[in-house]
Parts: sequence; C-alpha cells; structure tokens
Amino acid sequence: MKNKILFGVSLLFGLMFINSGLNKFFNYMPMPEEMPENMLRLTAAFMEIGWLMPLVGFVEIVGGLLFIIRKYRALGAIVIFPVMVGILLTHIFNAPEGLLIAVVLLAVNLWVMYENREKYLPLIR
Repeated sequence: MKNKILFGVSLLFGLMFINSGLNKFFNYMPMPEEMPENMLRLTAAFMEIGWLMPLVGFVEIVGGLLFIIRKYRALGAIVIFPVMVGILLTHIFNAPEGLLIAVVLLAVNLWVMYENREKYLPLIR
C-alpha cells in the first residue's frame, strides 16, 4: 500500500516538474496577472541571465522523469533537491502566498529521499 501511495505521489510530483520545465522552454502557461513587485523584479533578473532558465527547465524535466521511474527515483530526488530549495527560498522571501505548496513539495522530496536512504549511504562512506 505504501509503495502505491509513494508511486502516486511521485507521479504527480514528477509531472509537476516536467510541466514546469517544459513551460520554461515553450511559455504556454500565462504569468499571473497580479504578481508582487519583488517577484516581477526577480523574474526579470532571472531572464537577464540567458542560460539560467533553460538550465533550470532542463533539470526540472530530467529530474521529473527520473522521479517517476521507481528505479531512478533516488537519483531524481537528488537532482530536483537544489531546484526545490530555490523554490522554497523564493516563496519564503518573495512570494509567501505560495509557501504552502513549496513546503508540501519539499516534504515529498524529503520523503522520497528518506525512503531511498540506503542508496545514498555509499556516497557518504
């Protein structure tokens, strides 16, 4: 039962990141009409660095795909983790209205990392 729940949550998590990554390349999701001024400045600054958003999008797509596939889920959790920290910090400092979803996504990522902890042990030995 736990494995089925973990797969369902991982599938949704992975699809969210794949969607977010694809949006960075194809811009098919409209920006919210009312964004805080500091978020507009932050987004503009990220867009000034021409390679940053495609890199984040690529990492989100690859990490999302890895997260869905059970065999590679531990790797996907590690790949997505830095992006997840960036999302969390962005919502803490610039857009607190999205903090709840960021915390939930971080919790899912940490849960998957915890469930795969034995795969990470060789990295720290």
